[in-house]
Amino acid sequence: MTAQKEKMLLKMEDVSKAYSGVPALKNVRLELARGEVHALMGENGAGKSTLMKILSGIVQRDSGNIFLEGEPVEIKSPKAALDLGISMIHQELNPVRAMTVAENIFLGKEPCYGFTGVVNRRKQRELTQKLFREMDVAIDPDKTMAKLSVAEMQLVEIMKAVSYRSRIIIMDEPTSAITGREVARLFEIIRGLKAKGIAIIYISHKMDEIFRISDTITVLRDGQYIETRPAKELDHDTLVKLMVGRKISEMFPKREATAQPEVIFEADGLTQQGVFENISFKVKKGEVFGIAGLMGAGRSEVMETVFGLRQADAGTVKIYGREVRIKSAADAIRHRVALITEDRQLKGLNLKASVRDNISLVSLKQFSRFGQFLQFKKENEAADAEIEKLRIKTRGRSQIVRTLSGGNQQKVVLAKWLLAEPEIIILDEPTRGIDIGAKAEIYKIIAQLTAQGKTVIMISSELEEILGMCDRVIVLYHGKITAEFERAEFNQENIIKAAMGNWAN
Repeated sequence: MTAQKEKMLLKMEDVSKAYSGVPALKNVRLELARGEVHALMGENGAGKSTLMKILSGIVQRDSGNIFLEGEPVEIKSPKAALDLGISMIHQELNPVRAMTVAENIFLGKEPCYGFTGVVNRRKQRELTQKLFREMDVAIDPDKTMAKLSVAEMQLVEIMKAVSYRSRIIIMDEPTSAITGREVARLFEIIRGLKAKGIAIIYISHKMDEIFRISDTITVLRDGQYIETRPAKELDHDTLVKLMVGRKISEMFPKREATAQPEVIFEADGLTQQGVFENISFKVKKGEVFGIAGLMGAGRSEVMETVFGLRQADAGTVKIYGREVRIKSAADAIRHRVALITEDRQLKGLNLKASVRDNISLVSLKQFSRFGQFLQFKKENEAADAEIEKLRIKTRGRSQIVRTLSGGNQQKVVLAKWLLAEPEIIILDEPTRGIDIGAKAEIYKIIAQLTAQGKTVIMISSELEEILGMCDRVIVLYHGKITAEFERAEFNQENIIKAAMGNWAN
């Protein structure tokens, strides 16, 4: 037996899975070595989540084999996966917020006094402290989860996985809601896990991360295995081509200068005590206006105030030169303002409803007679038109929206608001957690909207996105505007400096 085979920890071969006769995976394979960070790449809908759900016992494969350290295994449930040393950290964190850090880590496996069933809280705390010392994590075990940042919650989830003595930890989009500094800390933790021989399956749409942290990359496309290669043998363009089956020569569409002289939106002195202060900017018709800054800088809070979800302590908003008072989302909609929120699943969609019901949600008055009777034919026709226009991949308007890929869920949110015919469209992290192919499609939609004279205000943590799509950008730091740049002045280094409070014009 070769040294490579001796190191092999996991082997999945010829794994297939179908839902209602529609294949999600077709004869997929994956091999994982001890102490390896193995990136699993592919567009949304490529089969990554299905494969990981099979490995973590959430769903059962239709056919194929799974071997751990050369022995065949059946993983019938998440508990069976944990017993085998396989843990999964999901993109949408779901801690018990009212409980402490220590209680969350030992949830379901609490140390007790003998056979009494009474939790030994002192021992639970000591075990948590010991674990944190080993992994160099500085979080108070007695702190409630509700008081932690997203990054700290993510670290707790990783520590929870380690506490199960996991041999394999699956990380699904672990950096989607944390800052660059926190990403660096996460990577330190991952390197520490590697040194202990723990294998990581890493799922992310952020290419720079993949090349920084992975040893090996496996690509899936349309539910099929495409290729596995050492990360050092791949570059950005080659990986994109493997993922989408074509070369995306231009990620960002060529946009004609669509900004017009007319100022359509103006904020003057917007202030919310302790959150943001004296925010003033103007946005022109047909412009893509960017808002950059680190997480916690106040970007989303400013636009939530514009949309009426928060109330300003001072300042005014003007639309088409007229001062308006927006006290609620209903007021914003009347003024033809739309907000596509950062968290599509929590705030943007009714996950249990159909694609049609989500698309028509904001515009129900269009499809009702006398404000009471819904005209289903009209509603169906409108939903079908949006599905076609935005190229939403769905089995039909009746498909439940939570079963769609992330990119197609995002398109449903866009469709919902576009159906209301807004003039000002606020996009908060519009491509968060979606694959590179879906990103390119979202960018094309944004370009089409501005070509139609719509105005787009875009918040993004991805500098490449800001530089590639925006006509102008303001940068926030600790709730204040530190800089404003015209497109001709765009410079990645200067935007980063302004986002960190180090910019002096």
